[in-house]
Parts: sequence; C-alpha cells; structure tokens
Amino acid sequence: MVLKKLSLSWVSLLVTSLLLMPTVSVLASDNQSVTNFNDFLSQLEQEAKTLGINESILASTFSQIKLFKQSTPPRVHDKNTQVATRPQTLETYLPEIITEANVITVRAMYKEHKTELDALGDKYGIQPRFILALWGIESNFGAQRVSYPALSVIASLAYQGDQADFYRAEFFAALKILAQEQLEYRDLRASRTGGIGQTQMKPSQYLAHAQDGNGDGNKDVWNSSFDAMASAAAFLQHSGWKIKETWGRQVRTPENLDISLASLSVKKTFPQWSALGLTRFDGSKLPNRSDMQVSLIMPDGASGRKYLVYDNYRTLLAWKSSDYFAISVTNLSERIKYPQID
Repeated sequence: MVLKKLSLSWVSLLVTSLLLMPTVSVLASDNQSVTNFNDFLSQLEQEAKTLGINESILASTFSQIKLFKQSTPPRVHDKNTQVATRPQTLETYLPEIITEANVITVRAMYKEHKTELDALGDKYGIQPRFILALWGIESNFGAQRVSYPALSVIASLAYQGDQADFYRAEFFAALKILAQEQLEYRDLRASRTGGIGQTQMKPSQYLAHAQDGNGDGNKDVWNSSFDAMASAAAFLQHSGWKIKETWGRQVRTPENLDISLASLSVKKTFPQWSALGLTRFDGSKLPNRSDMQVSLIMPDGASGRKYLVYDNYRTLLAWKSSDYFAISVTNLSERIKYPQID
C-alpha cells in the first residue's frame, strides 16, 4: 500500500529551529589531533577493504572525512549521569519533552493520517500510537533534522569516544549503507551522536530494519516520515513487540517495600506484586492475572515515580537503553490514546 506523506501543515508547526549545516568551526584544526586522526582513518580504510567494501566508495569518501569536534555520545538520562548543578527527574523532564503544543499536534496528525498509520500498525504488529510517539520523541516529528556528515561524526566517536569498538562497527555499517543505497558522502547525514534519519537509527539498525514505508522504492529515513516510522516499526517487530500487550503502568508502592525489587531482572505476576502492597496509581487493585511477568522500576529512586513495566517496555529499551527515553515514548503514546480520538 502506498502511504501518503504527512501533511506539511502539521510538520511545519513544529519546525521552529532546524539544525544548521555544519561549518568549518566544527572540524578540528589542532595539527596533532588531525595527524593522529588521519592515521586512525588509514586503519579504518584498510579494515574496510578486508570487509569487502567497494574500493571506489572508499576512495571517494575517505578523503572527505574530517575530525568532528562536536560529536557527542548519546546522553543517557538517569540519576547517575546528571550534572550536579541541575538535577533532573521525570517530573521536570517529561513536561520539557512533551509539551501541550506537541500533544495537540500529534493528536491532530494521528486523526488526519489514521488510515495510513493503522495500515502501518497492521503490517508490523505495532500499535500506531507507539510508532508515532517514537518518531515524535526522536526528532520532534521530523522537525529536528540531522545535518552533520555521518561518516565524520561516527569516525570521530570511534576515535575519541568511550565506546570505540561500538562506533567502529557503526562506521563500517554506515559505509555499507552508502554501497547498498548508492548514496554519496554528503547524502548520509547524522546527528552529533551518530543517529541517522528521523528516528535516530544506528547505521547497523538501518541495515537490518530499514523499510520503504511510502512505496516509492527507496528507504529514505531522512526525508520520508513514513519510511522512518516503518523502519522503527520493523525494528520493534523484529525485537519481539507484542501487539496484544501495552507497555506498563504507573503504580504506588508501600513505604516498607524492599527497594532491591525495583529491577528489570526481577519479574513477578500481578498477584505477587499485589501481595507486596503495590496498587495502581489511583490506589485500586492491580489486574488479577498471572499470565504476565512484569518488573518494577524506579528511574529516580524511591522518592520518584514507580512503574510496573512489561515486555514491550524492554523492547523500547532495545531501541535506546534509557528509561527516560522509553517513558517519554510511552507517556506521549498515552496522550495520543486518551482521550479517545474520534
């Protein structure tokens, strides 16, 4: 089925500040750093040849790769990595990420494109609200464009980051995208963290899950909203998403609860959690069903919000290992669902 493009009228509401194309100022000028980086690139080029990547692609791309000073690993929001001068919790983070204006816009998008989104959901076995919410959180519904040269960003992260092996593998995946999709160096754009497209996919995720969502014969996650969302949906499907389940629920816990139980490694049934004193957030009883193993999480510790989360939540963490990210997606998905859109 050929899917229509999202209405530009809604996307334009969100385009308040697009990232500018990189300028010379973001490229390193320190001679020693550049020399060492060039040596590093030579190693990458030799390794790429052993992986069978077309030498004509290597010749045309490596000469354009520069050390990118602004490359930064993805920020993980948790209590252990926050800057001490500005502590952040879900109570402050969620209103910043999910504004009322965004909620109004995403609900209007869902209503206008319900037919196409339902078709996307049926094809991949994902509730459409989660697909739309993930896209919204990752790129502000396509408004936040990825504008930096992906190969320079990812090579720089492999050169000077803490996850050298990870980004090295992603660099070679990015080269394979150039070959597979017949792209030029300038066409492969990324954010400063190395994510590509409107849903910030890793290059390796693109190779494994990229989809032609609008039926035009291309897998253009940069310029096609439906390609981006279809690719994210394929990832969730391939990672074990369960269409008959939701993600979880916010709960209340007794003061004397053993905090060590708050872990994804601890799984219990609803009756078992009820026996420990947990209730729904409104104080009513948890579901009386024993066919699901669910976990308690407290992203901000015992004084913050508490959630019982299901397998679909774990699938969101497979996309990005951050409770703040996953809860942002689920929170926005709930704002799409309630109140019901007619």
